[in-house]
Amino acid sequence: MDRPDITVIPPETGWLNAAATQDVCRAISAQGAQVYFVGGCVRDAILGVPGADVDMATDATPQDVMKLAQAAGLKAVPTGIDHGTITVVSDGMGYEVTTFRRDVETDGRHAVISFSSDISEDARRRDFTLNALYATPGGGIVDPLGGLSDCLARRIRFIEDANARIREDYLRALRFFRFHAWYADPNGGFEAEALDAIARNAAGVEGLSAERIGAEVCKLLGAPDPVAAVAAMQQTGVSQRVLPGSDITFLGPVVHNQQALDLPSDWRIRLVALGGLDAADRLRLSRGHAKFLSELRAVSGNMMPIHEIAYRNGYDVAVGAMLLRSAMANQPVDKAALNPIEVASNALFPVKAKDLMPGLSGKALGDRLKYLEQRWIAAEFRLTREELMTLK
Repeated sequence: MDRPDITVIPPETGWLNAAATQDVCRAISAQGAQVYFVGGCVRDAILGVPGADVDMATDATPQDVMKLAQAAGLKAVPTGIDHGTITVVSDGMGYEVTTFRRDVETDGRHAVISFSSDISEDARRRDFTLNALYATPGGGIVDPLGGLSDCLARRIRFIEDANARIREDYLRALRFFRFHAWYADPNGGFEAEALDAIARNAAGVEGLSAERIGAEVCKLLGAPDPVAAVAAMQQTGVSQRVLPGSDITFLGPVVHNQQALDLPSDWRIRLVALGGLDAADRLRLSRGHAKFLSELRAVSGNMMPIHEIAYRNGYDVAVGAMLLRSAMANQPVDKAALNPIEVASNALFPVKAKDLMPGLSGKALGDRLKYLEQRWIAAEFRLTREELMTLK
């Protein structure tokens, strides 16, 4: 097969010429095997965005990859040998090296694969054309399916038949929106064929594991501006499959205010803005994230002052509450509000129980501490210990 070098990876790409990376390439190709960089690292290098993990593909079998790496003095770990993946460790860095594959059978969640020696077969089992790009160890781009033009145009397009790609793995419906949010030209719109295929296969996402769905939704909401992608996801019916009851109304204002205040793209705040039933359970979030969502929902809908939220629940929850309240009230936020939140989140109540003993004990002691703390909070933490001790 003719595999012309259409262009090259930008020479300033750090990982390309790193000694550790090139040592792996030399090891795998030592006896004539082909080895290429593949997927996200190639895509990101072409687009000039911070790079993904450096993955490689080869026509060598997993067993041969193990032998070649070890012969070169590199550590080889069979992290996914049944699926063709060997992790080769070079200078402390792990590189996943995967044998070319083709799908033999798929059920929408898992695939039975067979190893291949054909780079085109390997490319066809991927999801989007901009992810089916390869690069030689010297940086030359290899484009088996014509994905380079899509990548350069920041166009998210399924490989060949969108229906077939989605039915091979229904997670690709969610990945389409995630990749749109992160990589697509915001003025380019959505491919009609892709949206139609996603809408017709929306029910398939319900059979995916909560962990896989949760990972995609969190990555989508962590994009700089996921609003258009989430809106399209709602239009196709996918949102109601993964987050029943969710609504996009407040997502746009929250994202706008995060950007206006130069705040991180905190997906947790955006998830609360979307609403939805039992999001933490449906997305199988960690206990820490579930706790954050629960606290943020609780304080966003009550009358507790933001500075008190910051003191009791921390900076992130208070910022989230401010953003959500502003969105619900359709009001802008002021960057000057962030400093008081930071001050409040670091405030330490200056009165200790021992300061009130032995004059008070038991319930009386607890009531007095609570009263003084409330007065201190109401004064926005300006009262000193001495002033608090003299309060009536």
